[in-house]
Amino acid sequence: MKQKQLTSSLEDYLEVISNHLKRHNKVRAIDISRELNVSRASVSEALKRLAEKGLINYGRYDIITITDEGEKEAQKVIEKHRLLQEFFKDILGLDEIEATENACKIEHVISENVLNKLNDYIKFNKKHPEFTKKFLNNTKD
Repeated sequence: MKQKQLTSSLEDYLEVISNHLKRHNKVRAIDISRELNVSRASVSEALKRLAEKGLINYGRYDIITITDEGEKEAQKVIEKHRLLQEFFKDILGLDEIEATENACKIEHVISENVLNKLNDYIKFNKKHPEFTKKFLNNTKD
């Protein structure tokens, strides 16, 4: 049985592959290299590891495709990123860049429990936005 445990780096690769496929219908190693600003050798190694785990289909110099299992894993990472970014931007009042940078870092280490609590708070905030407005007004410099 293939081990599915992913490093934060492999999660990033899966996220980029999935997003790139949605935007362009195809993805090559060079596209990933450019988007993540890493060497082609690093991309090749990561792609081999993802293929060994059964998350992508990859042959040297071929177009990369994502398996159903790979897409499920990618969507988990993408959803964590989206939720964290929404929390940082809409609840804490961070700008888009800072919210995105922090979401990228935290999405790999956050526990499922904390993520669920953040999601619950976001839902609560949508029903009661006055609490967040009051909080943000009291934290301005």
